[in-house]
Amino acid sequence: MEPQQVRLSAAGAVDVQALIDEHPLTAWQWLVFGMCFIIVLLDGFDTAAIGYIAPSLIKEWGVTKPMLGPVLSAALFGLATGALGAGPVADKLGRKSVLVISVLIFGLASLASSFAGNLSTLSALRFVTGLGLGAAMPNAVTLVSEYSPSARRSTLTNLMFCGFPLGAALGGFLAARMIPQWGWQSVLKLGGAAPLLLVLALLLLLPESVRFMVTRRHSVERIRAALFHIAGARVHQFERFTLSETRIVTNERGGLALILARPYRLGTLMLWVAYFMGLVIFYSLVNWMPILFKEAGLEAKTATLISALFPLGGVGAVFFGWLMDRMEPNRLLAICFGLTTVAIGSIGQLVDQVGALMVAVFVAGVLMNTSQSSLAALATGFYPTQGRATGVAWMMGVGRFGGIAGSFLVAQLSAQDMGIGTVFAVISIPALIAATALWIKRDADRHAQCPDAESGEALAH
Repeated sequence: MEPQQVRLSAAGAVDVQALIDEHPLTAWQWLVFGMCFIIVLLDGFDTAAIGYIAPSLIKEWGVTKPMLGPVLSAALFGLATGALGAGPVADKLGRKSVLVISVLIFGLASLASSFAGNLSTLSALRFVTGLGLGAAMPNAVTLVSEYSPSARRSTLTNLMFCGFPLGAALGGFLAARMIPQWGWQSVLKLGGAAPLLLVLALLLLLPESVRFMVTRRHSVERIRAALFHIAGARVHQFERFTLSETRIVTNERGGLALILARPYRLGTLMLWVAYFMGLVIFYSLVNWMPILFKEAGLEAKTATLISALFPLGGVGAVFFGWLMDRMEPNRLLAICFGLTTVAIGSIGQLVDQVGALMVAVFVAGVLMNTSQSSLAALATGFYPTQGRATGVAWMMGVGRFGGIAGSFLVAQLSAQDMGIGTVFAVISIPALIAATALWIKRDADRHAQCPDAESGEALAH
């Protein structure tokens, strides 16, 4: 298909997003996507690794399950800290720099974890691993979104997110074969060596975001070099590059000052609420569902297999990204979270009907994981370039505390001797809160919209 002729905004000037939108995806853009996909896949592998090696730690070190608490939660605190710190830095220094450093950090920390000799050392290294993981994910999302055509941004972002559950599943598959032969340390060594090899590829091949380069007034030669891989030699005819934003830019500093400015404040808070509530549900169910089913009378193997259907539901994210590119995304996600409330509530009523329970768990997983994964795509479309990395990273960082809360929620409910039906009814409430937050965010979107989205300021020349 021949690319359309881009409209010059001034003599020799062109809008970079228009140039990206009016060309088909190139092999180079798929390379950017592929490297970010691998980052997210390794993120999933390393995040889940500690769960796979926990039984071996209990056996070799003679520790109890409660003693593993700090190890299991250390990475969650690191994930939150890494995300909160990395977003503003990426909006100042660039997406590539933060990605390379964050992948290097979690690779080295995971490798060092394989040599830990006690729980204290392992907990400290898992926190450092979490710092790198937390910084990597939102910047991978941001970079992919900024090299995507507008009409396919949500689809590509959600497709990239599929790397996380794939990485977690791959970790389980490999751990089952590696641990009996080479010990639990081999899982962490693999989780460290692979990112370190990826760092070399990132340094050599990964480009900086062209949208970021324009907003930061990088040289026109550097911007041309990036766009050459998309538009070919015709980029040399352009003397200036502009960037028209569909969102209001309150200041060029970006960062927190932008995402908490008046046009974005309400939407930012609603994204935080939605992501927080989604992770409350995710960690409540992933950590406790097998135990709850076993206590309800199911065999341990059956309880585990049925519980595994929940994260498997994340495969629906790709189709949902396609829908988000064609429908009003806030309304779509609000409805999906609302249906999640019903689906999760029904699980607690079906524990004595294995067939119906399997269907309910899978449907709840599709709705819940699809909604949660799609929030990243929603955030990238809400913020302008100057604050995008901060907006996505802070949504994820604040949300991680929801994961920490979810890890303790079911324990507290169980301590009150609540029945399984009541427990799942309570867990479903955060989904209703998330749906309400996203419905409110629809108004925030209108206030953040530029009155004239076509106007672009020449930023690089």
